[in-house]
This record gives sequence, C-alpha cells and structure tokens, in this order.
Amino acid sequence: MPEEISVEDLFDQGLERYKAGESVETLLPVFKEVCDRAPKTSSAWTCLAWLYLLADKPSQALKAAQKAVKLNPQDPQARVNLAIAMLETDQKGVRQHVELAGQIIMVSSELNDELKENFKEGLSRKPDWKSLNRVKAWLFDAE
Repeated sequence: MPEEISVEDLFDQGLERYKAGESVETLLPVFKEVCDRAPKTSSAWTCLAWLYLLADKPSQALKAAQKAVKLNPQDPQARVNLAIAMLETDQKGVRQHVELAGQIIMVSSELNDELKENFKEGLSRKPDWKSLNRVKAWLFDAE
C-alpha cells in the first residue's frame, strides 16, 4: 500500500507545480484535496480561490475566498481574491475588502511586494483579466 502524502507536502508540491507553470485544471483537484483534508488552512483556500478565478469559475472562487478570509482576515491575497470574485459575480461590498487589503500591505512591504508579484503572475496567465486589473489599480495606482 502506498504511503499517503501529508497535507503539508501536497500543498507544497501543488505550489511548486503552479510556479513551474502547470495548468490550473490539473492543479484544482490538488488544492481541493488539501482543503478537504485541512479545512482550517486559510492559505489552501486562498490558493483554491485563485485557481478558480484563473479557471473562470467565479462562483466557486467566491465561496473559497470567503472561507479564506473568514479563517485569516489579515491575509491581503485572500481579500483580493474575494474582491475579484465579488466583481466577477456582481456582488456589492467590494470596496471594504480592497481597502482592508490596502491597509494591510501599507504596514508590510513584504506583503506589498508579494501581492504585486501575484498580480503580475495572474496577468501573465490571464492577460485580459479585467477585474484583476481593477483591483490592482485601486491598490497600486495611487503609489
């Protein structure tokens, strides 16, 4: 019987595969499994929401992003994912999530840089991503 991989290793492998350019479609089941096995891991829900957004599945992204924000309200990427999913599903209340993300990245240059890198990476995979560009403009065009 094969040894079961730990949820932490599965998550790390999924991230590495994503960074290596693997398709969103092949990674979605990996991150769904991580979320099923570790439902209180906000970073897994944040990644799953991002993948759903890249796969043009905004309703699923909205649910995953809401869980990520509930588990870790201080994660700016979770807030950004939620804002994008809300834009793509015509929800109200987007501004509060963008403003909170903006406040968090103002006090952390590391999170600021990480978020900028994620925007760049998202646009490299999905160049005409209107809602991502809107949130990016709200957060960074004032700089």
